[in-house]
Amino acid sequence: MEPTSLILSIVSIINMGILGILIVIFGRMYGKTRAQLPLGMIVVAAMLFLHNVIGAMAYFSMDQIFSHDIFPYMLGVGVAELVGLIIFLKITLD
Repeated sequence: MEPTSLILSIVSIINMGILGILIVIFGRMYGKTRAQLPLGMIVVAAMLFLHNVIGAMAYFSMDQIFSHDIFPYMLGVGVAELVGLIIFLKITLD
């Protein structure tokens, strides 16, 4: 496995961990309040989680068919998502 593919996979797995935490938090909020907003956030977080599952699987299994020139850009997107999710988690916990 190419080192860049490994890094992309690790970033996706970290994103999945944060999204899993957010899903649990919003699930508890929905259980307490029955408000629609946490339910919507669960759906959004679940779709992002699915996106990262597919991405991590692709990085692990199909790195030979990707152009290696595009990996730095894909890494930038993954890291930007990671930073956004960390900020979102911090805001949610406050």
